[in-house]
Amino acid sequence: MSSMSSVAGLSKYITTLPTTKFSIKTISIFTAIIGLLIGIIVPNGEKNIFYQIAGAIIVSFVSFGLTSIISGIVNERAVNLMGGINLKIKHSMFLTLVNGTAISFLTLGGVIFSAKAGTILAFLEFGCIIIFAFSFLVLWSVTRIGLVKSSLIAFFQPLFSIIVLELINFLGLNLISVNLSISLIVKIIVGSLIFELAIILFIITLAAPMKKNLKIGMLDLISLFVSHMNEGTHLLEDKFTEVGQDIDTLVSVVSFKNKKGIKGIFISPAVHPGPLGNIGGGNMPTILADRFEPFAMVAHGPSTHDFNPTHIKEIDKIEASVQKALETIEYSNKASKFRRYSYKTANIGVQFFNKGMNVLSTFAPQGSDDIEFSVGLIMMVRASKKFEDTTAIIVDCHNSFSKESGQVLPGDSEVFELLEAIDTIESDEKYEGIKMGCNQSSMEDLTKDNGVGDSGLKTMVIEVDGQKTAYLLFDSNNMEVGFRKEIIDAVCKLDIDEAEVMTTDTHSVNTISRGYNPIGLSEREKIIEYTKASVQKAIDDLEEVEAGCATEKIKSIRSFGPNNSTELISTISSTVQVSKIIAPITFIVAIFLNLLWLIY
Repeated sequence: MSSMSSVAGLSKYITTLPTTKFSIKTISIFTAIIGLLIGIIVPNGEKNIFYQIAGAIIVSFVSFGLTSIISGIVNERAVNLMGGINLKIKHSMFLTLVNGTAISFLTLGGVIFSAKAGTILAFLEFGCIIIFAFSFLVLWSVTRIGLVKSSLIAFFQPLFSIIVLELINFLGLNLISVNLSISLIVKIIVGSLIFELAIILFIITLAAPMKKNLKIGMLDLISLFVSHMNEGTHLLEDKFTEVGQDIDTLVSVVSFKNKKGIKGIFISPAVHPGPLGNIGGGNMPTILADRFEPFAMVAHGPSTHDFNPTHIKEIDKIEASVQKALETIEYSNKASKFRRYSYKTANIGVQFFNKGMNVLSTFAPQGSDDIEFSVGLIMMVRASKKFEDTTAIIVDCHNSFSKESGQVLPGDSEVFELLEAIDTIESDEKYEGIKMGCNQSSMEDLTKDNGVGDSGLKTMVIEVDGQKTAYLLFDSNNMEVGFRKEIIDAVCKLDIDEAEVMTTDTHSVNTISRGYNPIGLSEREKIIEYTKASVQKAIDDLEEVEAGCATEKIKSIRSFGPNNSTELISTISSTVQVSKIIAPITFIVAIFLNLLWLIY
């Protein structure tokens, strides 16, 4: 399982925040309800209970609701004026909604606990401290305006609420007795500083390993990640590029040419489409394919997160290598039929084109994840050695996901199973006459929530000596275990003899609530119907072509690198685990010290 999934899963807290209008409505209704409850509970000598309740609702709304709405506007403007990022009005309003809800709820708690003015005031003071701490944590973490400026902005909402309450009391509506004094302000400021110190120590402790190991500030990483999720910026790529490594890798191509020129290309780059969203190579399969005029399928070559491009511009190097490969291809009208071979859990589908062979590997129905580059390389060498003067193209079908799925790494038993499967390949007879048809289906009413990326489904049907083979490539991040067989069974009921299902492993679909989002979790029947329709259109598009294969080196592509990728993932994972222990201890101590300060 890719460790970046935990990071991608965080995006649900960023991209699914409610609208500004929703936040305003919610805080207005909630504070009015709090006022209603306080008006019922707190006796103030009024003979008319309705007048008392109406006054309490107005005071609660103005003191906690209206101040929250105004604070949301002020905070957003202040952050922007200070050159900060990531705090749009909907985010700012949601932040003050949470704060307004917290302070009004704590005030109600004080009323329920004891109707005495001193007790209610103590709860109110604690509420002011809590909302300062939460605001400071959020602002310091994501806006990049620094510690001091974050502190100043975080103080606005609690102090504004206290001032409004004092003004209301001055006008004679004594819902909560507040004496705006130096003593009260000092209590709130000192209590807030206690919490702020706890937050600073907490962040410094968690950030130290990442700063030491990768020279990346944790707050920089968080703020730039949020910026990407909010606005699609690529600023995070600059940080990754700083700590990345240049590597050399490979890209393989099968090209099909008709009388007019190249009709379609099948590309297998040993570059990983990650880390997530549109960062680096996250949407590489679509971006790369769209750069070619002919129909292009970008499958998943042997690669893991170590080979994630650090910047979207690195895709240029892959494109250049594909273009170079296309210039060297020798075409002919000879090809073999598609045949399957297996050894234990390893399964491969093989088809020869002129002097090349396309090897599609899968462990389905067993769950599996990425095949590491060196494993793919040795598969390539083994196949090329078995069939001299033959270009071997290795494809990781990436089509059988389960939560227990693991990468195929050097030393794993699966590596030797793949090699044994390759050893069983026979030199099939090549027939003259190749037909190829292709089709792309956007599957327009399916979205990333269904695991479908920008390219939808791409289909290529190849006919050799009467045998029709469907190559099905879904722009998705893996496939739910068992769904591959359902698709193949459905497709083979058409005029199709063989079929294989692949996914691009795009990480553009990993920006929703699930860190992993394999296709097949939902809308299976609809996906199958789209697939059948696409296959039929590809059959209708069949025409005579010539084919050829080539492999080209990609030089000095900037990637995460084997060391940094592992370091980043392990550091994030350990930070998350440590925070689960440190966070409760730190904030329980801060709360305890604040209670002592407020009581004594």
